[in-house]
Amino acid sequence: MKRALTFIVTMAVASQLANWTVFAAEHHSGADKAQASANLSKKDAKFINDAAEGGLMEVRMGELAQQKGQSADVKALGQRLITDHTKANDELKQLASGKGVTVPSALPDHHQKMLDKLSSASDFDKTFKDMAVKDHKKDIKEFEKASKKCDDADIKAWVTKTLPTLQEHLRMAEQLGVARTASK
Repeated sequence: MKRALTFIVTMAVASQLANWTVFAAEHHSGADKAQASANLSKKDAKFINDAAEGGLMEVRMGELAQQKGQSADVKALGQRLITDHTKANDELKQLASGKGVTVPSALPDHHQKMLDKLSSASDFDKTFKDMAVKDHKKDIKEFEKASKKCDDADIKAWVTKTLPTLQEHLRMAEQLGVARTASK
């Protein structure tokens, strides 16, 4: 009987110690994220947010190109936007999570309005090309700025890794053979 009681007490203590260990690990992990977020500058956190929104918009533009594009080149660029920006978005989401930052999962109104305009365009291919060129020029400018001004080394590395893809997208968009329709 005494042996059974000793065993039960030992198991109860071990169970409680395990619970405390799990609690401490979870609490410490949360503290690490809070510390990481606190160590991230406001401009770096803003860049993460802006890049995530822009990447999400690029994926949606690519999806529209797949659905509504008339030329094979527009559809091909659309697929490339989906593939490359989905990968970059996943990498950014993981990076942001490690820094204690949550990236947006929905588009802000101004991006949604741009997509609505693209979706309802009478000359989808031309509008897509123009939007892709303009958007990638803006993004490249922001990424070049971030590559020099980001405080966080991990963010800077991601920017440096992602920038050539954006430049390739711009080159592809500029080379789209989209016929301009004459307005009457």
